[in-house]
Amino acid sequence: MPRYVVERTFPSGLHVPLGDDGAGMCMAVVDRNADAGVTWVHSYVSEDKAKTFCVYDAPTPEAIRKTASQNDLPIDRITEVRVLDPYFYIGGPS
Repeated sequence: MPRYVVERTFPSGLHVPLGDDGAGMCMAVVDRNADAGVTWVHSYVSEDKAKTFCVYDAPTPEAIRKTASQNDLPIDRITEVRVLDPYFYIGGPS
């Protein structure tokens, strides 16, 4: 399944309540995503909470757009990505 990074801007900042309320909000997003075959892997949030960079596994960018609309989440950009880490070449074929 393709992997994507989704960039979002929240002009007033992203505010997810702590505790059960925040957990419930996140699980509702996960459940709606699953209906379209979209998996939210994790997100990075800027210190000011105005930008997020969310990692998703999804069949298509359109599936991500559909679930973002259902979850009332903005999208600035969707980029398909591949993993490259510092250990990529260690122990690999010469």
